[in-house]
Amino acid sequence: MQRTETFRDKPWLFRTYAGHSTAADSNQLYKTNLAKGQTGLSVAVDLPTQTGYDADHLMARGEVGKLGVPVGHLGDMRTLFDGIPLAEMNTSMTINATAAWLLALYVVAAEEQGADRKKLNGTTQNDIVKEYLSRGTYIFPPAASLQLTTDTIVWSTKEVPRWNPLNICSYHLQEAGATPVQELAFALANACAVLDGVKASGQVPDADFPRIVGRISFFVNAGIRFLTEMCKMRTFTDMWDDICRERYGVEDPKMRRFRYGVQVNSLGLTESQPENNVYRILLETLAVTLSKGARARAVQLPAWNEAMGLPRPWDQQWSLRLQQVLALETDLLEFGDIFDGNPAIDAKVRELTEAANAEIAAVAAQGGVVAALESGYLKRELVAAHAARRRAIESGDLTVVGVNSYTETAASPLQPDEEAAVMSVDPAVEAQEIASMMAWKAARELKTVAKALADLDRAAREQQNIMEPSIAAARAGVTTGEWGETLRQVFGQYRPPTGIDTSSLASKGDPLAARVATLGEALGHQPRFLVGKPGLDGHSNGAEQIALRAQNAGFDVIYRGIRQTPEEIAELALNEAADLVGLSILSGSHMVLAEAVLAALTERGLGHLPVIIGGIIPPADAAKLQAMGIAAVFTPKDFNLGEILADVTGVAEAKYLRRNDPLPEQAAG
Repeated sequence: MQRTETFRDKPWLFRTYAGHSTAADSNQLYKTNLAKGQTGLSVAVDLPTQTGYDADHLMARGEVGKLGVPVGHLGDMRTLFDGIPLAEMNTSMTINATAAWLLALYVVAAEEQGADRKKLNGTTQNDIVKEYLSRGTYIFPPAASLQLTTDTIVWSTKEVPRWNPLNICSYHLQEAGATPVQELAFALANACAVLDGVKASGQVPDADFPRIVGRISFFVNAGIRFLTEMCKMRTFTDMWDDICRERYGVEDPKMRRFRYGVQVNSLGLTESQPENNVYRILLETLAVTLSKGARARAVQLPAWNEAMGLPRPWDQQWSLRLQQVLALETDLLEFGDIFDGNPAIDAKVRELTEAANAEIAAVAAQGGVVAALESGYLKRELVAAHAARRRAIESGDLTVVGVNSYTETAASPLQPDEEAAVMSVDPAVEAQEIASMMAWKAARELKTVAKALADLDRAAREQQNIMEPSIAAARAGVTTGEWGETLRQVFGQYRPPTGIDTSSLASKGDPLAARVATLGEALGHQPRFLVGKPGLDGHSNGAEQIALRAQNAGFDVIYRGIRQTPEEIAELALNEAADLVGLSILSGSHMVLAEAVLAALTERGLGHLPVIIGGIIPPADAAKLQAMGIAAVFTPKDFNLGEILADVTGVAEAKYLRRNDPLPEQAAG
């Protein structure tokens, strides 16, 4: 009997989110990952690059090369992709506020390789709205930011037609606490806001607008409730098709396709029993691959140990192999959509659709996404949803195996040496990058640089498309910080609402309230707790939840949002007469920044203030921080906010009630 060849769908793109230390080191990592079977690149750039600072800027202190690769100028982009033919590559770049600039650098580097820009494939994330809500790498006010996004979309559609100039990121909304309904509604409302802006700009003829719509892509999250998440993906697909057809008049079904990449839920990764994360990652991957009609076009998976720090190459390989086994060994790609016509699935999709449409209407009633952003509505909704999730974990209503149930464990052979279980970035990298930046600046033709920056400034002020001046600036040798500073001078720098109502009263039901009240009686005032975010780390979820819970316990909470220098935090502690300082740092820069905060406090006569810190902090670093003078260290394994605040209160009690230390007013006087 003759064998019949089974038809298989083409697998999705296999990616690993990667970049660290230097462009040269990251280049070697990319080559290694591609040799292991990765079929696309997902570039992580460091926080100074994301927020428009050079390595030698004060705000970049401690952050260079920590959470991604520093890309300070064209030379770095050349090195990053040396020996990697960009004409054949599909490259995703997690970049937002500086997306226009990084795209300009990428295009110039590709053209230097001999590539035709019209054949380049890839994605700039470029979703600035979610930065205001979750990740915090915004620079400019919303209107200016959306104008830059419009510029990249319009230019890319003409000049780099195979490029995805905007990746709407519901992923980060879920990380910030969004429910499936909120993720659907806020992401789709965001996409409509951007497309409406492009249409209103008058830069695109009506006949060409369907091509604009067809290049919009999405970056979506997938949580552990994988059947609900799979229904969410089917809902996204259906709702986006309706929006494209009814709102924008797109007739071609290919242009209405919901095109999305995914990284499964990092929010659900646990530091406790981290080996369980392997199962979580697999189940979450099924959510975005099982349903053919709603299958992701690209998948990147976190490593099992990312809750503890930067994964090693082996850890990233393990995640890549999971994708390869699923796509290449199983029969998944040999079937049509196995969920079509399932009544339970159809009912869930209808439920999600109705609820998401109601939430979209609520955002519209606010005046649209930008208005809802500026009023704080969107941020408050996410903070509240995240708080509800935390309370459910603490109460046991939401089970997290190894965290609030089945916590007994054997020693793990996967991490016999906790220090070797994650990768660390050499502190010397920052000094090397600063030296490299100074050498780059010294070697340039200054007149050419000055003219390029003047042209960039003029284009921004005259509301011309920013892309060609940015490309000219890239060729002239302009740096990331110079590009960012030029546009800061035009558009200003923005600080959005925090989502925290610090005027609310303490909750009478909080068991800590009596202890905090007693502490207040001793101090002679409501205890003042300063929650600070030093450095460029924009992940504010933890800080916001601590601020809310501390407020409920009766603390007078001082929280000014993200992106503060150590000196600003110390000055705020002085001006607000803080009794206790808490630092939230998830970027890996905790050693440098904590030391700087302690020094700044001491300089202002506040060396007596107890300081605590929370973040992704390895045990060895925790010991060093405590030896440095940090009173308490909290990591992701400390999931119960009630217990954390009890420990925080204990630190203040030890300082002001159980010892003969002077009260803050006495020490200052």
